[in-house]
Amino acid sequence: MNNEIQIAHFTKEDWSMISTIYQEGIDTGIATFETEVPSWKQWDNSHIKSCRIKAIVKEKILGWAALSPISKRKVYKGVGEVSIYVSKKYRGRGVGKLLLSQLIKESEQTGIWTLQASVFSNNNTSIILHKSLGFREIGYREKVAKLHNKWYDNTILERRSKKII
Repeated sequence: MNNEIQIAHFTKEDWSMISTIYQEGIDTGIATFETEVPSWKQWDNSHIKSCRIKAIVKEKILGWAALSPISKRKVYKGVGEVSIYVSKKYRGRGVGKLLLSQLIKESEQTGIWTLQASVFSNNNTSIILHKSLGFREIGYREKVAKLHNKWYDNTILERRSKKII
């Protein structure tokens, strides 16, 4: 299947399929602290305009990845927070690894020097994926947020670009 998958940029026109996959991530209870999918406008305003990619096979979107800024301060312009979501039908098939690999390449091409990810500590699949592509665990936040009356810890991972620094 990996040979058939193409990685392309996504736009507002893809939002219907992208937001469906986002909702699937929300439904897992271990992908995000968001409880509902934002509107395209809200999402668009909170994410970096470059580095918005989708994995597709025959025009069907299998997953997506994007970056959001960690701060509005100019000194942090090269640091992005990773978001990566794969449709439940395609999890465990290498889609996430393809997306994150391409996101890393594109981020470096646009001057991003650090990628960070805050992952639910019980989301082992995501932690393993990030570590397999050069992210290192730098810490965790204990009981950082409460979702559906349950406290969750976040594992903090980062990947520093060797090409830019």
